[in-house]
Amino acid sequence: MEQLLRELQEKEVGKVMPNEPLANHTTMKIGGPADILVEPGSLEKLQEIMKLIDKHQVKWTAIGRGSNLLVSDLGIEGVVIKLGKGMDNLELNGNEVWAGGGYSLIKLVTIISKKGLSNLEFAAGIPGTVGGAVFMNAGAHGSDMSKVLKKAHILFEDGTMEWLTPEELKFSYRTSLLQKERPGICLEAVLTVEEGNRDEIVSLLQKNKDYRRDTQPFSYPCAGSIFRNPLPEYAGQLIEKAGLKGYKIGGAKVSEMHGNFIVNDDKAKAQDVLALIQFIKRTVLEKYNVSLETEVEIIGRK
Repeated sequence: MEQLLRELQEKEVGKVMPNEPLANHTTMKIGGPADILVEPGSLEKLQEIMKLIDKHQVKWTAIGRGSNLLVSDLGIEGVVIKLGKGMDNLELNGNEVWAGGGYSLIKLVTIISKKGLSNLEFAAGIPGTVGGAVFMNAGAHGSDMSKVLKKAHILFEDGTMEWLTPEELKFSYRTSLLQKERPGICLEAVLTVEEGNRDEIVSLLQKNKDYRRDTQPFSYPCAGSIFRNPLPEYAGQLIEKAGLKGYKIGGAKVSEMHGNFIVNDDKAKAQDVLALIQFIKRTVLEKYNVSLETEVEIIGRK
């Protein structure tokens, strides 16, 4: 690992941070250290990073802005690649938006709406990056990434890169090919937008932002929705009916505002959140015979 660290620093691939606490890079403010965290300066620099990782046969993990993510207290083995500055290009070409995987989804939606372009209003207030949104098929208000994506540039575990269509990404509710079937990360996405009435678009965007602000506890460190909705049921409603709002284990608490959110209430550890997740799953199964599945991605050493 020391040799890899030296080579990454010598190649000037971007920011290289050894033993970097991942609590500094997740919206839940939880997570032990990455052996090495690197923020690539460009796509070309990322390719150099992948060559070095392959040369040294080291494990790697990719993150964006750290939303929808719970990192182990023991941290993550190997190299953590953070897609941020350097991977946040943005280009508008007619009815197509080319956005880097590290581009903020909230920022993108705001810029596009102010130009009088529609299709992305559903994503108002969704934290995270464009790449993470493709990975999770993020959505709200009856739409999701599968409905607006034209194609995505994907980096796979073996270091190969391909452009994939929505059909090839096998999108379904909050899932894609990239999560388990063929693990990979989205480096760039091409999204389809349409011209519309600017005032109406901005108004709908603000309405969606206000709804999220009024119903979800983003004033606390959290990771977004913890569980997938077991449609036609809703996880938050089941958790609330079970009387679990405000229930706490260690520093982790079920939000009093929304049952499907766990907040870092008081210096929570990942083990607190995991224990609370298991307690919620067990309680909902016993009371309503519904098995909840996590939407939040749980990664790191066990």
